[in-house]
Amino acid sequence: MTTRAATIHRGLSLEYFTVVWNLLEAAVALVSGAVAGSIALIGFGLDSLIEVSSGTILLWRLRADHDEERRERVERSALKLVGVSLLLLAAYVAGDSVVSLVGRKAPERSLPGIALATASLIAMPLLARAKRRVAWALGSAALQADSRQTDICAYLSAVLLLGLLLNATFGWWWADPVAGLVMVPLIGYEGREALRGKTCCQHCG
Repeated sequence: MTTRAATIHRGLSLEYFTVVWNLLEAAVALVSGAVAGSIALIGFGLDSLIEVSSGTILLWRLRADHDEERRERVERSALKLVGVSLLLLAAYVAGDSVVSLVGRKAPERSLPGIALATASLIAMPLLARAKRRVAWALGSAALQADSRQTDICAYLSAVLLLGLLLNATFGWWWADPVAGLVMVPLIGYEGREALRGKTCCQHCG
């Protein structure tokens, strides 16, 4: 197996892991968020579904690596898809967070949500780093964009965990929607950068 073929194989393995992990993550987050009335958890679950979409696109991209023309088309499609999806997610989280704050909607405590955020906070930085190494080796801007999406998942895990712990420990109901609002600028920035094609493999690593 050539060096590039081995790198493609590693990239495919990472993306399959991304899809499976995020399908499970989305299921737990959406169900827990619905039960607890947690905007941050629901937003986290939707972000996981976006990562599933991104991972699926990257599987297509990696399988098309032998065809240079097709490879470039998939690169551009992946960047645009991630960008649009992130902007839609930012709009959803912002709207629901504001509604919750204005309506003083208090979420229930969510131990499954806390466990999920903790697991994601451990796993996602390692996965993002592995993806960046593959992106650098392949010169893939699309895979680099996908690694940034995984980074966002780690950031959202930290914000989500803080909001859930504050609500569970001190009963600060407003911590959950505020945690959601904290997510919005980060999600929106990454979405805009992906749409503008600003993700560059020179920054991988």
